[in-house]
Amino acid sequence: MAFKVTDKVTWVGKVDWMLKKFHGEEYSTHKGSSYNSFLIQDKKTVLIDTVWQPFAKEFVAELKKVIDLDKIDYIVANHGEIDHSGALPELMKHIPDTPIYCTANGVRSLKGHYHEDWNFVTVKTGDVLDLGESKQTFVEARMLHWPDTMFTYMSGDNILFSNDGFGQHYATDPLYNDLADQDELFHECIKYYANILTPFSTFVTKKIEEVLGFNLPLNMICPSHGVIWRDNPAQIVEKYLEWANNYQENQVTIIFDSMWNGTRRMAEYIGEGIREADRDVSIKIFNAGIKDKNDILTEVFKSKAILVGAPTINKGITYAAIGILEMIKGLSFKNKKAAAFGTYGWSGESPKIINEELAKAGFEIVSEPIKELWNPNEEALLRCKDFGKEFAEKIK
Repeated sequence: MAFKVTDKVTWVGKVDWMLKKFHGEEYSTHKGSSYNSFLIQDKKTVLIDTVWQPFAKEFVAELKKVIDLDKIDYIVANHGEIDHSGALPELMKHIPDTPIYCTANGVRSLKGHYHEDWNFVTVKTGDVLDLGESKQTFVEARMLHWPDTMFTYMSGDNILFSNDGFGQHYATDPLYNDLADQDELFHECIKYYANILTPFSTFVTKKIEEVLGFNLPLNMICPSHGVIWRDNPAQIVEKYLEWANNYQENQVTIIFDSMWNGTRRMAEYIGEGIREADRDVSIKIFNAGIKDKNDILTEVFKSKAILVGAPTINKGITYAAIGILEMIKGLSFKNKKAAAFGTYGWSGESPKIINEELAKAGFEIVSEPIKELWNPNEEALLRCKDFGKEFAEKIK
């Protein structure tokens, strides 16, 4: 259902309460999401973004209730990914000649997805679309988080349409930050940043500084997923600057996978050792084979150090362990320390492999790996506790 954001701006998107996975199976959305599309009605009318492809027909049908489609003068595609542009093919059946404003990379992305040669108008930072009383100013935001991404700033109402920037996968009603559950909201914000934007933190800082340098008044930030930031919108900008600056809390995350509980016991005793050496540090322990991978990655993002452990299997490590390590590597975390551990029966390669993967991921390795044979006995578990104590001292 559409709702008025301001006198000129109407939200015409879709709240997806049922969504559980995103980017295929890569991202968990425990709280659903929203696909935010905005209709701006001035002397000229512009539609900013659409919704995900499965809701295309529904989107067009609902949009017709708000406006005669022929009265849409322009479409702005801030990003070509199909969760934003997915309804374009259905919409363009009705208004095929309507100009679509996007970056040059946006044209390539949209053509690559839909193989249509629509009426594209390429824009770059500083270009302006005059709607009458208000103006749309475009700001390229490359790699936040795709090469084609841009922001659109609306004068008068002073709204930044930020696409994937400052968003979160979070279904709530009403879609305003001040009316949302604040714990849920900021958890989904940091999860979104950790899992999607971390590799682009340098770009985040530079782009925010660039936009702040324009000295534009800001009443609202309208991202493409989650809440509209109307109450102190600068708060999420400040969070992004904090998260982009090699973020860490006083936390250690221990990640393990286990076949017969030996590696689990190692993880727990290492944790006990850390706790004995440092009563102030927060310790979190996760089984990578059970725990949601994106929730684990969020905790890695928050941590100053991690330990990863797995048993040796077929001269390698378990599927869950190598999977989480591959995701960690892709996210390019900065300013974090690490060590490895594991159990084995006869060959014992797992801790060495984990250590190598952590080093490739950019972590500072502060301890040689520890490994224990078969199911660790009391003597072995005491070695694990001592290992945890030594690790705690090395990360202080």
